[in-house]
Amino acid sequence: MTDIRKDSVTFITVDENGADQRLDNYLTRLLKGVPKSHIYRIIRSGEIRVNKGRVDAMQRLQQGDELRIPPIRLAAKATDGQVVPGANFPIVYEDEALLVINKPAGVAVHGGSGVSFGVIEQLRKARPDARYLELVHRLDRETSGLLMIAKKRSALVKLHEMIRNDVPQKRYFALALGQWPDKIRHVKLPLHRFHTPSGERMVRVDESLGIYAHTIFTVQQRYRDFTLLEALLRTGRTHQIRVHMQANGCPIAGDEKYGDFSANRELQRHGLKRMFLHAANLVLPHPLTGEELQLQAPLPPELTRFLDTLPQS
Repeated sequence: MTDIRKDSVTFITVDENGADQRLDNYLTRLLKGVPKSHIYRIIRSGEIRVNKGRVDAMQRLQQGDELRIPPIRLAAKATDGQVVPGANFPIVYEDEALLVINKPAGVAVHGGSGVSFGVIEQLRKARPDARYLELVHRLDRETSGLLMIAKKRSALVKLHEMIRNDVPQKRYFALALGQWPDKIRHVKLPLHRFHTPSGERMVRVDESLGIYAHTIFTVQQRYRDFTLLEALLRTGRTHQIRVHMQANGCPIAGDEKYGDFSANRELQRHGLKRMFLHAANLVLPHPLTGEELQLQAPLPPELTRFLDTLPQS
């Protein structure tokens, strides 16, 4: 990405990744560390020019537009004194438009909410020449598995359209506490997001306030005190699998938010030190070519090792 000078004017030509973006959104991504209030001020004052003319924040940019950026001192992004370390993650698929990695558990996808940095910041640090890297979707910090990152804005726009229309087929493996009933396959319980008095984000089943959510569960293996499930998402709500399993009396093993806390402490002593939820399979059309992609990430070794210790029913 072009260096923004703090001591002189910078001129930038908008490429395909900036085409059709609003000026304010484009600058927010470009000028990381600059408060939005300052970005809007320099737009209103006319210090930002597009093709030598004054514009407003809602202006849609076109490929080839020339932006004049005034001298700006970029504030270092707050990281609680930490330097973002570059990191590369196991690559499942990559081409010029899309990167799919196998995210390990315990790593946030982005900084915020008490986390200084995440996958996306580490990837950008490790790939300084990458012109565009943006998260397509989210995975909870303690969930491992397939995570999509767009390398072109055109790919990001198309992938977001697919997600809104529930096109990608996402399959997860989850270990349930207890015996999941065979008769429960299609769970269609509406989910409502809320915040606790302490500010923690939570989700609950709520018939009046909730949004439609649909998960298809298939038993993979029964153990004496657990059930290994495949969960196919038909919608993509926050914490959907976790809350649907909790609502049916079989929370995910190791889930510190919706699980059985005393059982989790016992599980830690027996080697399960994380939530047993893994994004294992993803099927979708390629965002630019339409070719079907079938992507897989095997269970991490720590989860397969734990399963090997369980007596089967």
